[in-house]
Amino acid sequence: MSQKRNIKWLNDRRVIYRRNPITDVPTESTDLYDYYAEGTYECYSLFRSKAKITTYKSLKWHFLVLYYLNHEGIEGDDLSLEDDMRLVFKFIANKENGFVTFFIKQRILESMIKEVFGIGDTPPRNRIRKVVFKPKAWPLTLSEKLSIVGKLIGRGKKIVEDDIYECMLSLNNEKQKITINKIAKSLDCSTRTIYRNMGNQLKLEKELLNSQL
Repeated sequence: MSQKRNIKWLNDRRVIYRRNPITDVPTESTDLYDYYAEGTYECYSLFRSKAKITTYKSLKWHFLVLYYLNHEGIEGDDLSLEDDMRLVFKFIANKENGFVTFFIKQRILESMIKEVFGIGDTPPRNRIRKVVFKPKAWPLTLSEKLSIVGKLIGRGKKIVEDDIYECMLSLNNEKQKITINKIAKSLDCSTRTIYRNMGNQLKLEKELLNSQL
């Protein structure tokens, strides 16, 4: 049986792991969502889905995001930034805490942490997002969210991978299996269009998200 992610440990320590854009200005903003026509790289939302960390590369990226979001220090903690983040990184890397699917050797973990500290608070490379739902939007049904995403993204534009990813996130956040038919329906296009514009990396991510529902 898969170990449940111990997100409470992060919350109790006031570790920041999600943040909406801070400098990018939305093209359209409502009570329910912000829409960025050109996309934004500033939306960080770790641990939103049930998908766990499965590779060293992904683990390092999570470390970089956490370091970046918390580089001013963790509120209410007297430890140094590096001591704070070392505790956080080691907790997440411990398979028993439910964040990763593999065991990592101590020397490899220490080397990874050292690399992250060396990079500093540089914004990590992130996936582009176009639709960022606000807290008031959570009562919306999955169908309503997909309808909003489809209408905003499909305004006379060619479907690209980032559009498909938006739909995948909406489905996964609602604990729904991601299918090509559902994505195509949301974006008001054919399944052939989705297959044609869905790269191998996105296909793998689709399978990973579905496998951990």
